Amino acid sequence: MILEYKGINIFYSDDGKGDTIVLLHGFLENSTMWLPFISSFSEKNRVICIDLLGHGKTDSLGYIHSMELMATCVEAVLNHLKIKQATFIGHSMGGYVALAFAENYPDKVNGLCLMNSTAQDDSSERKANRSRAILAVKQNHKTFIRLAVSNLFGLKNRTLFSKEITHTIDQALQTPLQGIIAALEGMKIRPDRQSVFKSAKFKKMIIVSKNDPVLEYNSLINEAKNYSAKLVEFPDGHMSHIENESDFSFNILHFVEKT
Repeated sequence: MILEYKGINIFYSDDGKGDTIVLLHGFLENSTMWLPFISSFSEKNRVICIDLLGHGKTDSLGYIHSMELMATCVEAVLNHLKIKQATFIGHSMGGYVALAFAENYPDKVNGLCLMNSTAQDDSSERKANRSRAILAVKQNHKTFIRLAVSNLFGLKNRTLFSKEITHTIDQALQTPLQGIIAALEGMKIRPDRQSVFKSAKFKKMIIVSKNDPVLEYNSLINEAKNYSAKLVEFPDGHMSHIENESDFSFNILHFVEKT
């Protein structure tokens, strides 16, 4: 389905009935990443999947897609659907957007799961890496995408999940150049939201992967403790929904039932 908002189209899907779950994809992903889970998640819940700005079938809106701007688009969809409260599951960048949403609309959040994501802002090194990534994207965005997606998986899983990696790359290659750069710029400038997550009264969960090549394992373990968040640990890489699919699904459903 399409929502017209500020002169652009925002794509979303709406399945099932019951308490609402909002699924937010990560960088270079889109709402199709959630397709394997919609059937089981929507048995007892209403499941909303949204293509974030510049990803999937949603248009870009300017040259910097801040996490706050993306959160206002999420709010526009929920307001259009007359959804007053939801539990949010955000993968990587989707977690940053969910935190921005929680800061601006705290009464609309029943629970929030940071899935291979963090409430911390980028370190100086990470910001420099994003700036280098922007240059690489401008030079050859297809090569950047192929390398970036493969590197999200644990080393042994790059062979084990070769078919899934190919599919993920095919989806990522549909992301327009403007959307890629705008998201990198937006992630680079996002503020630290540890205090937002720590003080929140809604239920919290963090999914951590021991061999995540993007996020530091021990740092996320400390985050979970500091935020009084439920901690779920997986042994693999950044793509828990693929590398640990069944365990991921079980833990999300359990979390949603308890919120």
